[in-house]
Amino acid sequence: MRTVIFVIVTCALFLLPIEAQENKYSTFYYQRATLFEELPVTPDDIIFLGNSITNGAEWAELLDNSHVKNRGISGDVCMGVYDRLSPILRGKPAKIFLMIGINDVSAGLPADTIVGRIEKIVQKIRCDSPTTKLYLQSLLPVTDYYKKFGSHTSHPEIVPIINAGIKEIADREGVVYIDLYNGFVDSETGKMKIEYTNDGLHLLGKGYLKWVEIIKPYLGRK
Repeated sequence: MRTVIFVIVTCALFLLPIEAQENKYSTFYYQRATLFEELPVTPDDIIFLGNSITNGAEWAELLDNSHVKNRGISGDVCMGVYDRLSPILRGKPAKIFLMIGINDVSAGLPADTIVGRIEKIVQKIRCDSPTTKLYLQSLLPVTDYYKKFGSHTSHPEIVPIINAGIKEIADREGVVYIDLYNGFVDSETGKMKIEYTNDGLHLLGKGYLKWVEIIKPYLGRK
């Protein structure tokens, strides 16, 4: 009797919807990731890939380029990006600008684990779409000035450690590292300049304009 019950339960689990079985990420993640699966990527496209900080920008307008596509998902983590790479890489985009990792900090993961997961993303991109030019953007600094997003902003000292690891990946894998961090950090406090944010983590319009200023030279490079 117990064997029969076990078989019935096991079969029922296999019949559950895939999303119910794989509820690793947020509802919003699946909403946006499934949308991205339906949107084509072409070899002319430039992909911005990351979490809410990427998600929050109107990249095509900021860069005045219709080939720029936003593939940011609010709340995303390193493995979330890894798990949704395939629809992007099938299109063999010209360039990918990646920034990911601060939500992994919030989850309490150590710097070396975060760096290792970013390297896994890099290796998959290089393997599945070797013609794609990859730009590894540093994490931005954070600040606890606004007393928000405490799990993200309470340890600003971990961000430069992760960035050092990202630069090492770029050097090792032969991809481009872009230092955003030093364009946003207050050198006296080691935290994000408060004029770029109103919550310590996400960017105001002025912050996105600063980001564009830093990366624009890389848009025309082959």
